[in-house]
Amino acid sequence: MKKAVVFIATGFEEIEAIGTIDVLRRGGIDVTISSITGSKTITGAHGISMKSDVLFNEMDYNDFDAFILPGGMPGATNLNAHVPLKELLINQYKEGKVIAAICAAPLVLGGLGLLRGKSVTCYPGFEPKLIEATPSGGPVEVDGNVITGKGPGLVFHFALSILKALKGDAVAEEVASGLLL
Repeated sequence: MKKAVVFIATGFEEIEAIGTIDVLRRGGIDVTISSITGSKTITGAHGISMKSDVLFNEMDYNDFDAFILPGGMPGATNLNAHVPLKELLINQYKEGKVIAAICAAPLVLGGLGLLRGKSVTCYPGFEPKLIEATPSGGPVEVDGNVITGKGPGLVFHFALSILKALKGDAVAEEVASGLLL
């Protein structure tokens, strides 16, 4: 079974986290929610609290197929401030495994130099943080093992792109159909 982890921090964008988790689980992906905060209960950007499955330092992340970063503010900047997470992202990228970020969260990947030469998208205004990338302004961009999404209203497109990368077109189309997309 394919495995993904969604990293969340205080101020995460609730729709992006929950929507992505839901779509991936519908597609048969084993999704773990990992809190980088030191608490399993994390409050999102709009005051909605969510309980994670694990705390960041409780897991070994070597066998995950996808790392996912929801946006939201200050969620994305909190993810960006977490050095151990950034080290994991670099290793995941080097191994050619999926790294996905939506909304403001691509700023984390941009700061690490993981977007150089790639076609990417993000929430409008964060393009300067996407160092040496080519921002498209599109809803979702898939370039190699990096998947980026523009923002909360496009979470289904983002999540289905991750699902497609992990399990193929047929599974993504089946889940999309079930969601009436």
